[in-house]
Amino acid sequence: MLLPKQVAAHLAVLKRAVLHGRVPGQLVIQYTDRCNAQCPQCGMRASNPYQRHSLDPERCRQIIAKAAGQGFAAISFTGGEPFLYLDEICSLSRFAASQGIKYIRTGTNGYLFCGAERAGFLDRIRRLADQLADTPIRNIWVSLDSSDSGVHEQMRGLPGVVRGIEAAVPILAERGLHLSANLGINRNFAGWPPDKELDYGYFYSGFDRFYRFAKSLGFSIANVCYPMWSAPQDQEGAAVYAATSSDQVVYFSRPEKLALFQALFDVIPHHRQQLRIFTPRSSLHALFKQHRGQPQFSSPCLGGEDFFFIDSRDGNCYPCGYRGEETLGSFERLDLGGCRNQAECRRCDWECFRDPSELFSPLLMLRRSPGELLQRWQQDAQFLKLWWEDLRYYRQCDYFNGRSLSQVGR
Repeated sequence: MLLPKQVAAHLAVLKRAVLHGRVPGQLVIQYTDRCNAQCPQCGMRASNPYQRHSLDPERCRQIIAKAAGQGFAAISFTGGEPFLYLDEICSLSRFAASQGIKYIRTGTNGYLFCGAERAGFLDRIRRLADQLADTPIRNIWVSLDSSDSGVHEQMRGLPGVVRGIEAAVPILAERGLHLSANLGINRNFAGWPPDKELDYGYFYSGFDRFYRFAKSLGFSIANVCYPMWSAPQDQEGAAVYAATSSDQVVYFSRPEKLALFQALFDVIPHHRQQLRIFTPRSSLHALFKQHRGQPQFSSPCLGGEDFFFIDSRDGNCYPCGYRGEETLGSFERLDLGGCRNQAECRRCDWECFRDPSELFSPLLMLRRSPGELLQRWQQDAQFLKLWWEDLRYYRQCDYFNGRSLSQVGR
């Protein structure tokens, strides 16, 4: 249990970081948009014909050095499929650590875990585990699209990958690498859905099955990515990060989305002591309020202020992966001190920036005006209660450190 003195000390650290200027920065670097999977919910699927790009490693080092010099705390290497460039990702992670970046993350569709039935599979996974263990990478997420193995493998075009994941997870854990299961919410995440509007019961059962499935595969950390759907007319130029899709598999009507967020909110407490669940319930509460027509009870995204996205196509910086029309040019030349959003942005639900924005919002309110925080408390006391619970839980989970096991998730 987290003691009051420990909570107070943690709050003091966060408060100092915010009071001295900014929220600890987060930089998402899309190292490549190349991919070898067939996911219908992603515009970067291998079958989608367009010219692919990858960043130059030296340019990447310059970007990382600038971020470190500005006090950024976290860097995530994403794709495409980052493990297509595993050697480069490992090298860049070491460079980031040498520059003082503490939180270094990346992920994979799991293609390297295919072929569990073939001779030499376990030796190959041990070599992979040794290579990854010899880096400062703190968190590695593995995509899971469904609690049904067959559905996941059909969507990804990676036959046998779930069996390989189950065999690989304990091998990596022996090297101190505790992987994260990452669910990108789609209409098939609980198996092939009924041909009708999905309801709260379907979503509740689906999330419950997903967390049980992740635990059965040996994962100790789990995350959920909110739906990344965009209308067909928005595909040209809206989101710079092409993980969006106009495929119906990631489309949810407004009633469905409300039921989905409520179900996830309700399921999480039942699994928090078996898995380290990254999704903050305070953020889900705020999203639910926003989609009920009460945006004042959610916080605007800090993308473009403290969080930024680097595109593999042109190497330019953007406020986030969604706001593709707002290029900020070269990150190395960007005046971060002058970066302030001109208008409050709640255009997407993407958890990558929206969740941390919600988690830091009480501290930012405290910095701007204690009266603002008091007003939020009076108008939406449940948010601050949930925020406090999330804060304690994050500390209990050792902030989801993939290099250790906390008391939960064992």
